[in-house]
Amino acid sequence: MLVVAAIGGNALLQRGEPLTAETQRENVKVAAKALAEIVRAGHQLIVTHGNGPQVGLLALQGAAYKPDEAYPLDVLGAETEGMIGYMIEQELENALGHDHAVATLLTQVVVDPKDPAFQTPTKPVGPVYSRDDAEARAKAAGWAIAQDGDHWRRVVPSPKPIEIPDIRVLRLLLDQGVTVICAGGGGIPVMRRADGAMIGVEAVIDKDAASALLAADLGADALLLLTDVEAVYENFGTDKAAPVAKLSPQDGRAMEMPAGSMGPKLKAACDFADTGGLAGIGHLRDALHLLNGSAGTQVMQADRGPA
Repeated sequence: MLVVAAIGGNALLQRGEPLTAETQRENVKVAAKALAEIVRAGHQLIVTHGNGPQVGLLALQGAAYKPDEAYPLDVLGAETEGMIGYMIEQELENALGHDHAVATLLTQVVVDPKDPAFQTPTKPVGPVYSRDDAEARAKAAGWAIAQDGDHWRRVVPSPKPIEIPDIRVLRLLLDQGVTVICAGGGGIPVMRRADGAMIGVEAVIDKDAASALLAADLGADALLLLTDVEAVYENFGTDKAAPVAKLSPQDGRAMEMPAGSMGPKLKAACDFADTGGLAGIGHLRDALHLLNGSAGTQVMQADRGPA
């Protein structure tokens, strides 16, 4: 099977943990062991990942410079895609005993400059703050902010991904049996000019949406959305909460989920399942088991048989 595995930001950096290279390295080691099991089971693997905490941190660091010297979000996205990709690549090579080819590809993803998301920022980036601290920082820096769980974070535009121009390069690598790490942080957001040339835009694309597009374009058999929760829960946040083992795309879209956490994952899973593939949502450590339905939530068309 061709499997696209999307590692959530919370799986790479737990809430409250320091944004240090050492902390992220330890979390990546755990992720690499789970991903290596998929490869050892005989599946072809593509890995995507989040970058919300990291791109926000780089933006904060850039604020120390003059306004015209700070790098825009597309450049920061490329930096984080390379940084996190490097860690995953190295630890995955280590987990596989260096007997399997692994490569990281910086991936451009085209968005529509007229996407209404540019007028309504929703994508959380950077560290979490108390409400007072977030409001003070927003006033000073001109941020948009929103609640994220019990805390507050900066939010930036998150336009819909519509095209992955680097898909040709990805296919060449897959044809050679390479495990590819790509579309990190949703990919580097770019738009096409009237003459066809591409240029970066100030945004952060949702990783799950980009992963679903990637999986569909490649004709993948499965899309795994890996995070720090066991499954999709019905009546989440109440004393009646219960994990859901299987969902159709129609039933999945009927469920109400938090926009900043499970909502984008469930939407991406339903979008991919519409193409006939299997989408799994669950804990990172259960990655391989999501494929056979022994863990997490499987989202697939009602007439589709087990993976």
